[in-house]
Amino acid sequence: MEKVDNQLKKKELRRSLLQTRQSMSITQWKQKSDRICKNLLTSPQFNEAKTILAYFSFRQEPDLSLLFTETSHRWGFPRCVEKSLCWHIWTQKDSVKTGAYGITEPLPEAPTIAPAEVDLILVPCVACDYQGYRLGYGGGYYDRMLTSPEWIKKPTIGIVFEFAYLPEIPAETWDKLLQGVCTETGLEYFSDKPTR
Repeated sequence: MEKVDNQLKKKELRRSLLQTRQSMSITQWKQKSDRICKNLLTSPQFNEAKTILAYFSFRQEPDLSLLFTETSHRWGFPRCVEKSLCWHIWTQKDSVKTGAYGITEPLPEAPTIAPAEVDLILVPCVACDYQGYRLGYGGGYYDRMLTSPEWIKKPTIGIVFEFAYLPEIPAETWDKLLQGVCTETGLEYFSDKPTR
């Protein structure tokens, strides 16, 4: 019963937060996105990473495109392949296409990135909570990836706007905690926080 209750709570929370996000003006969205990028750019973990996995903004997710001009990093972007994410190297001169769910993704022939090469993952979220739990879109792509043996130890930072950084969100036993969250007001790490 608790699982059904949690799923219902997640669904309602997701709908409400997505509405809030999409009701932001383009100016607000851009300003807040730029602040998130600036917070990442001052982070030692971000600056020390060579290969970073990111995402192309969709439905007014925080836009990280300001970062993609950073040529000191190698950027990886996901492509949905069945129930998994396949990661590809992408630079600003490379083409993209619209893939599953209307999300922009690299071309299938773009070079792939192996988990061993990855230093940091910037994770898109509908919401994060103060413990590091993440609310996604419900497809389970990131949950499956982040709990698999080759990905489980990779550093992760959830990317959300401040209104979606909440004291607590419904969590399941299989949810993997993120190591940090970045909003327009700052970047916070969870390593020294108690888990519930």
